[in-house]
Amino acid sequence: MTVTAELLVSSPSLPFVSFAESLPSNQLECEHGLCHGGDSRVFVVHLDPADGVTEDDLIALDEVVGTTPLGREGDRDVYQLDVKLEDIVSEAFVPGRFAKAQIEPTTIIPGGWYEKKIFQNYESFNNMRNHCDEHGIRIDLISITQDSLSQDEHSQYGLTDRQYEALALAISHGYYDNPRQATAGDLAEEMGISQPSMSNLLRRGERQLITSTIGTQPSLTNPST
Repeated sequence: MTVTAELLVSSPSLPFVSFAESLPSNQLECEHGLCHGGDSRVFVVHLDPADGVTEDDLIALDEVVGTTPLGREGDRDVYQLDVKLEDIVSEAFVPGRFAKAQIEPTTIIPGGWYEKKIFQNYESFNNMRNHCDEHGIRIDLISITQDSLSQDEHSQYGLTDRQYEALALAISHGYYDNPRQATAGDLAEEMGISQPSMSNLLRRGERQLITSTIGTQPSLTNPST
């Protein structure tokens, strides 16, 4: 199973967020290697010519230490930029720590970085979000979807499709986090069912998972007897 997440990544330490705010279009696109290495310093940016950005404007940015014009692609001016990253950004994007990949260019807007990524599973997404949070980088989830599931991925535990959907949704929205990030009512609204129905789905799914993984074990004999 894989999941695709649309995210808004926000932190004052992220490169080019303030720059996007100064542009008439309020946005620019870029490709970067932070999915593959936290110390990656090469960004390829795509700029709307109507924004009137020059190479001198780019080199004047605090985070830019080098520029290379790459010409024009489609209707965008393209530059390769060597970027100075703040430590918390490098530490948050640890190479190889999470199974994920960028599947669309990053759109940088005044609010942060809009990104679309594919993750190995919900747990990988949640681990990445928690890790970024520990480094002061906020991850706001816009949407998350899972690929088509094979029967083997949940029927081996005896879960119904609806139980699996409810549990996966709960995990992705932080229902099992401490502190809890979503209520059963929040999940019910997203699934289009009542809160009692959602709670029942979760309870039955949890019981089925526990039963299928632990099973009905015989009572242990007290060693002292």
